[in-house]
Amino acid sequence: MTREYFGTDGIRGRVGEFPMTAEVVMKLGWAAGSVLASMGNREVLIGKDTRVSGYLFESALEAGLASAGINSRMLGPMPTPAVAYLTRTFRAAAGIVISASHNPYWDNGLKFFSTEGTKLPDETELEIEAMMKQPMTTVDSADLGRARRVDDASGRYIEFCKSTFPSGLRLGGMKIVVDSANGAAYQIAREVFEELGATVVSVGAEPNGLNINKECGATAPDNLRAHVLLERADVGIALDGDGDRLIMVDHRGEIVDGDEILYVIARARHEAGTLVGGVAGTLMTNLALEHAFDHMGIPFRRASVGDRFVLELMRAEGWQLGGENSGHIICLDRVTTGDAIVAALAVLAVMKASGDSLSRLRADMKLYPQVLVNVPVASRQGGKIDLDGNDGIRQAVQDAEASLGGGGRVLLRPSGTEPLVRVMVEGKVANDVERICNDVARAVGDALD
Repeated sequence: MTREYFGTDGIRGRVGEFPMTAEVVMKLGWAAGSVLASMGNREVLIGKDTRVSGYLFESALEAGLASAGINSRMLGPMPTPAVAYLTRTFRAAAGIVISASHNPYWDNGLKFFSTEGTKLPDETELEIEAMMKQPMTTVDSADLGRARRVDDASGRYIEFCKSTFPSGLRLGGMKIVVDSANGAAYQIAREVFEELGATVVSVGAEPNGLNINKECGATAPDNLRAHVLLERADVGIALDGDGDRLIMVDHRGEIVDGDEILYVIARARHEAGTLVGGVAGTLMTNLALEHAFDHMGIPFRRASVGDRFVLELMRAEGWQLGGENSGHIICLDRVTTGDAIVAALAVLAVMKASGDSLSRLRADMKLYPQVLVNVPVASRQGGKIDLDGNDGIRQAVQDAEASLGGGGRVLLRPSGTEPLVRVMVEGKVANDVERICNDVARAVGDALD
């Protein structure tokens, strides 16, 4: 069945355009509620980030669920991983987050979690898609769903986050800058770190409905870098708008991405003998991380880009740690999805236990230079950009790999939404990487023009 609504990370789009209209979201609530009601559980949690459109879609979603006989527990502004956690603790049928994650305020979306706090199974998403083709109905008045607020949702999640930090440690004596991206964690993040004893400088914590992710947070870490240096802080922590991405800054002002965060956590667990199996990354994971894990004897595998695929690989392998260089870090022994606060606490625990700065902890793994070029292409065959069947492209890739001499990597990824091919080359020498990437990009453009 062709999907019309669900992508790899729920449903997302520009507010006022399909599918992010009040009418469609109300029907999605009804369709999801109808599918969930057939399973017997009639409780759904609804959280949102700080976008002004959250009010619109919260009401529409609740109305659709109520018409299907589903009760809604309204959480208000709440990080995506918090909704996943609370869905499990409430034993709800599902959790729904109204958020477009790291996107600007004019976008919004819906993320669905199962009763286990994981992404909805494909089968359930397909059932909802099928239900969307049916005319919307309303249950009898006596069976309509009701909505009520959960007043202590933030406190529950704060206590959970703190419980993932080693009981024998505190963050006393540590000064931390926390950039919450004017998003869903703008109140929660500061409280977690303060209650563990840190001195916290909070930025990106004044949402107005329009400034989520705007020049702040995990997608704009220069804001955090400036504040870390200004405050002479020990470390900086940047979240994205819905609190599932983490980027850090060390005391020297150096940005620490998801690959380096994975390295710090994985090495500490490996040395402590607590790392279960290996580590999952993606096609975009820096080759230096793979080489570092190989040197330490840590198994490593790549999934397709997207935290959903990382999680699927982790579950298939029985592993507990994985993530993306964009900052989605999944500690499966603690949470069921990417969680920026929990991942940050894992890094802070390593810093406190070892007495080392983040700068020192990341020093032994130097990321390889990585260059990405988007190549517009005019021709598609069968609706897809053909890369494997083109002799010119194959030869260009072979030449590039020969130039890298086994010390680098070439990756071609057709865009799923635009007539583009993303050409990525990484290696040990920046000038070589840039030249080789441009050569491959030119070959792709010439072959598919």
